[in-house]
Amino acid sequence: MNKFQKVTEQPSHYRHLEKMTVEEILVNINKEDKTVPLAVEKVLPQIERLASIISDKMLAGGRLFYIGAGTSGRLGIIDASECPPTYGVPFGLVIGIIAGGEKAITEAVEFAEDKKDNGWADLQKHFVSDKDVVVGLAASGTTPYVIGALEACRKRGIITGSISCNPNSPVSEAADYPVEVVVGPEFVTGSTRMKSGTAQKLVLNMLSTTVMIQLGRVEDNKMVNMQLTNIKLVDRGVKMVMDQLNLKEYEAAKDLLLKHGSVKKAVDAMKLNGYAQH
Repeated sequence: MNKFQKVTEQPSHYRHLEKMTVEEILVNINKEDKTVPLAVEKVLPQIERLASIISDKMLAGGRLFYIGAGTSGRLGIIDASECPPTYGVPFGLVIGIIAGGEKAITEAVEFAEDKKDNGWADLQKHFVSDKDVVVGLAASGTTPYVIGALEACRKRGIITGSISCNPNSPVSEAADYPVEVVVGPEFVTGSTRMKSGTAQKLVLNMLSTTVMIQLGRVEDNKMVNMQLTNIKLVDRGVKMVMDQLNLKEYEAAKDLLLKHGSVKKAVDAMKLNGYAQH
């Protein structure tokens, strides 16, 4: 294995934070945050390889799993939970798993991330198989819970990826398609919920959005399969229907949308009935 150094644990470039004014704190945090997208840009080829294999496996009927602990685990759960309402895919197609279970979503569960066998045990609850892809999330790249899960997957021929923020980390070693976004020391030393968490969120956005587009869940630049779960989304859907069918009447478009349940289904139904689009 290559030499491993925890960049995420190195001392902050800033000293005596408690003596800074509020403005200085904000300016300096913002200065550090600006470096994150540039760090992501450097590893776009790694992200592309992971996104491509996930798309291939899901097009063949597989699922996507995110598994992590702490902030990393929570970010995976956020991304997974947003796929059904945004893209109209079934719950259970993208699954987020966190060390310590549901309680860990809102509270720290002591030592949950240190139990190496628990990650695989949690994956087994969902009957993970070689049709699926499992992506381990660990900013440090050393989380036993995540590494153990990826190693167990590899033994069983399950394709794995990882997202971490340290170069040449153990979690990358355990993954078939590692992504390493090295953002450097945090503003508050070791607080990886900051730049490291932002980097992971950006990569997760890229992965799920790319995959959902590849799965045909987006048309043009629109979320035509989104679930109509609140007034805002219904209104957005109505305007999409009006635009795609060149309808002038808001209420008529709304009736169509609610009748068919999604923008895509409403538009497709009108096409079948011979409605001429502009």
